[in-house]
Amino acid sequence: MTVEPTRLAVRDALSEAVAGMLRRPGRAVLTALGTVLGVGSFVAVLGLTATISSQIDGRFNVLTATEVTVEDVAVQQNEFAGPGFPADAEQRLRAVAGIRDAGVLWTVRLDSTTTIGALPSGGGDTTTGTSVVAASPGAVAALVPTVQEGRLYDEFAERSRQRVVLIGSGVAERLGITTLATRPALYIGQEPFTVAGIIADVERKPENLLSVLVPRATAQELWGPPAPGGATMLIATELGAARQVADLAPLALRPDHPEYLKAVPPPDPRMLRSGVTSDLSALFLLLAGICLVIGAVGIANTTLVAVLERTGEIGLRRALGARGRHISAQFLTESAALGALGGLVGTSLGELTVVGVCLARDWTPVIHPVTVAAAPLVGLVTGLLAGLHPAWRAARVEPAEALRR
Repeated sequence: MTVEPTRLAVRDALSEAVAGMLRRPGRAVLTALGTVLGVGSFVAVLGLTATISSQIDGRFNVLTATEVTVEDVAVQQNEFAGPGFPADAEQRLRAVAGIRDAGVLWTVRLDSTTTIGALPSGGGDTTTGTSVVAASPGAVAALVPTVQEGRLYDEFAERSRQRVVLIGSGVAERLGITTLATRPALYIGQEPFTVAGIIADVERKPENLLSVLVPRATAQELWGPPAPGGATMLIATELGAARQVADLAPLALRPDHPEYLKAVPPPDPRMLRSGVTSDLSALFLLLAGICLVIGAVGIANTTLVAVLERTGEIGLRRALGARGRHISAQFLTESAALGALGGLVGTSLGELTVVGVCLARDWTPVIHPVTVAAAPLVGLVTGLLAGLHPAWRAARVEPAEALRR
């Protein structure tokens, strides 16, 4: 009599795996939890990285791609050279196409005893940690300020060396200036200045919100020229013109000595994006990998315990004709099903995390379809690898030895 070899159909293996998980549902849920966290982290990391990269692109195009800074390096080139910027720097740049606003600014050197307050030095409230910045009207416009009250000083205030200032809303609050209707004055040392405007915010150089902005000519008359190399020029350009302006600005400003000025163009957005993306991916994918390893260890441990608990069942199956590979297939299918289930749930949680963060930050979520498709497969492969050792142990169980227990 010929005995046909036993077979284990795919349908039978799946039904056995489902039965094994439903036998202890609580254990199955806890076992799959590590895979859920790992795959969820995997999807959330890739989705948030792609979303943040798109946000960097957008912000770069709006601000950074239209900003050029020109530094005074005349002293580095020649110790006897004077200021690198000419007095008519803004007028010289009007011949360069693509420039929206431009101006020179520097931090004024004040005596250590000089105070800034609503009364002359020695009386009334003063503000600490506040610097005085000399800024031409073009430089103020290049900051892209949002005026809370009042107005910005103009070219007339610059030419006539008026005693006017612009202050940030934080400085105004510290000095008790709540309105400009009463024409409040601000004293820098013993010099009185009229507060022309209060600035609520700036899009460039936000550190200037903590400063008092004074017309450049006024500051030069009161406190002298900037320190050698202390002045910079801020240029706001049209979109796409920044690198061309950076190449032409030194020559337009100082045709006699263009090397006295150093133009700093905006960084390459592709390099910026790739750098941020790689840093974020390396950090968070490491965390996702750790979660997957923890999930794999949990599946392997639970499956191994199941092998020990079901030794009698395995022996009975072997006695009825099941082969070692059938037993291995049964436990591999069970562990792979746990991993795939954890992968599906983790993918859903990862997508919800990305969408939730984007809603909170008012961003547009970006998730690559390949990430969504690959994430459940990652969970399945994790479960499959985790079940290799327990399945091998189950296949080596001897029927006679198992039935004695």
